[in-house]
Amino acid sequence: MIYINDKDIKEVNPDWEENIKIIEASVRCLAINDYVQPVKPYLRYRDLKNRIIAMPAFLGGDINMAGIKWIASFPDNHKAGLPRAHCVVILNNSDTGEPVGIINSATISTIRTASVSGYVLKKYLEKKGKADLKVGIVGFGPIGQYHLKMCSAILGERCSKIMLNDLKGINSEIIDNEVKDLVEVVDSWEKVYDESDVFITCTVSKDRYIDRKPKNGSLHINVSLRDYKTSVYPWFKDAIIVDDWEEICRENTDIENFHFENGLNRDDVGTLKDLLKVDWINSFEESQAVMFNPMGMAIFDIAIAQYHMKHLELENKVRVLA
Repeated sequence: MIYINDKDIKEVNPDWEENIKIIEASVRCLAINDYVQPVKPYLRYRDLKNRIIAMPAFLGGDINMAGIKWIASFPDNHKAGLPRAHCVVILNNSDTGEPVGIINSATISTIRTASVSGYVLKKYLEKKGKADLKVGIVGFGPIGQYHLKMCSAILGERCSKIMLNDLKGINSEIIDNEVKDLVEVVDSWEKVYDESDVFITCTVSKDRYIDRKPKNGSLHINVSLRDYKTSVYPWFKDAIIVDDWEEICRENTDIENFHFENGLNRDDVGTLKDLLKVDWINSFEESQAVMFNPMGMAIFDIAIAQYHMKHLELENKVRVLA
């Protein structure tokens, strides 16, 4: 059995185009029902803002792998100098059940998250043509940092400006040299929101704060899931995308609030499967803002973990356990 730790994953320079292809291959399995993914349970105890989530799944197709992600999120860990998230992915041979790999890395989950966002971003680009785009990221922890890497790789010269905002400030030394000239650190989320063609929430905000009309035609990747007030619903209601309705319409997400307060239902949203249809996203009006809400699907964790395990194995950068 192969063992990979966080240091191994962090030394990988992600190939975002390849990661996004893995996500699309997974979505195609989703579309033909070649997967199994139970609704994930949340383990909470004592301090209920903390949680450990179990995410089992089987994914078919060429990936053909089963496994589980076990991810802990403890928001106050930073006070003890510890990461907020800890994650282990166990991969099992889908034919025998034999464990074949363990990846002990929160970074692999972060790469998965940014790769799913990248899949949606690439579909959005098909609609926008060759227009230059401004990117805005609110929250610049590890997830925000990897979204910056992904956006700069996917957009390339089409990215005209990148605006960053974080209440804790931003260390410019962690921004890649290749994009520093494009980056502007902004002191308000409002400026980022108003100007961005691609707006991404990567915060751990306790309170919802977004209450403004979005920029016409903008894409909102709501990674944080709990940043938008229900007052924004009329501006997004015709172009809301989710990864999985059963998963996301719970746990105090913006989608759950839209459901209870604004009447949003399953039939009112698109899914990642819809993005496989060439003309689906193009059916929106040019002025329509699009909102993607990803709760996180275990099938994507299994697929991305398997890809990186194989990649590191080919480079002889793995540990083999007896």
